[in-house]
Amino acid sequence: MAGRVDNKIAVVTGAASGLGAETARRLAAEGAFVMLTDRDQSGADVAAAIGERADFVLHDVTDEAEWAAVVSKTLERFGRPSILVNNAGIASGGLELLTHSFDDWRRILSVNLDGVFLGLRHFGPVMAAKGGGSVINLSSILGKVGLPGAAAYCASKGGVIMLTKAAALEWAPLGIRVNSVHPGFIDTPMVAGALHAAENGTEMRDRLIAAHPMARFGIPREIADAVVFLASDESSFMTGAELVIDGGYTAQ
Repeated sequence: MAGRVDNKIAVVTGAASGLGAETARRLAAEGAFVMLTDRDQSGADVAAAIGERADFVLHDVTDEAEWAAVVSKTLERFGRPSILVNNAGIASGGLELLTHSFDDWRRILSVNLDGVFLGLRHFGPVMAAKGGGSVINLSSILGKVGLPGAAAYCASKGGVIMLTKAAALEWAPLGIRVNSVHPGFIDTPMVAGALHAAENGTEMRDRLIAAHPMARFGIPREIADAVVFLASDESSFMTGAELVIDGGYTAQ
């Protein structure tokens, strides 16, 4: 049987672990050729485990020259991509606005928002030349609701929402769909690391789980499956949309 994204070419950033790694695995399982990118070299191990349908390139999403290199390597290895998953991101916590440094603000915005812009800027022309495609930008529920101590993260993910909508409107005539995915708290190394770094991490985890009506964190597969849906022709009439997957967190 043909997969849901059979023989499509995809690029997934931040693919060394967590949501990015699971998304790359799911896209490949559904028939795509996948270029994984990350600033962590262990992304190469994820690509190797997927097999011949995957490859890896070391990549800092804040570096424009490295984006150009990812485009070149993808074209050389697989051909013109029709799927881009802007997944790379970093978390922040405990950064109170009264003492928040500008350096921390810029660091978070540069990865979470500038990185998405650069992905659009470098892969948009390639996808337009192919005749269209699907871009999936990973935002967050914290782009829709606030969280104390996470102002920069909330601002960056809120920016991804509006960047997505603007791109969707500009690129609809080009056949490129652009949508955003908004995970709740997912059991990933990034979330685990943020909780571990907190003074009251165990208590915070319990509080966050209690804030989800489904009384648990999500798992990476639940987000990756949504990305596959948006990458596939099953979502052919969706663009500029916000797909929220949060166990009911924002329904309250």
